[in-house]
Amino acid sequence: MIIKSIFVSAALAAALAAMPARAGGPAGHAHDMTAFGRPGDPKKAARTVEIVMREGSGMMEFVPNAITVKKGEQVRFKLRNAGALDHELVLGTLEENLKHAEEMKKNPDMEHDDPNAKRLAPNKSGEILWRFDKAGDFDFSCLIPGHREAGMSGKVVVR
Repeated sequence: MIIKSIFVSAALAAALAAMPARAGGPAGHAHDMTAFGRPGDPKKAARTVEIVMREGSGMMEFVPNAITVKKGEQVRFKLRNAGALDHELVLGTLEENLKHAEEMKKNPDMEHDDPNAKRLAPNKSGEILWRFDKAGDFDFSCLIPGHREAGMSGKVVVR
């Protein structure tokens, strides 16, 4: 009985360890398609778009806060937090980001381990590599509670 219990526990632990660690985003595996595309392929060319995250004078923002890309284009978002607070960029549909923002209010220290999201400490840089396979208007937001409400959101238009 003890050996069976140990075996079951070991099997359960192995199964859980094999599952991807996620913070509730839409893309769980690198090959997953979403409503707004999929993670990029680092072996392929990508257009670089630099985005600065910052706050000041009672507002928070992404600069730039609007980007236009071609359907099928791969973009390397080079992110830089020029602010004094942590900020993040979460790429998704507006509906997904608003829903996730509500989850973040309940768990503001949630860590993202998704290819479409990156949280940065002040004066840090990072990147997101994304391929936009579908046309439409998509959202990027800082979902740390209060940040989106203070103006920290943007739009990706895919044509």
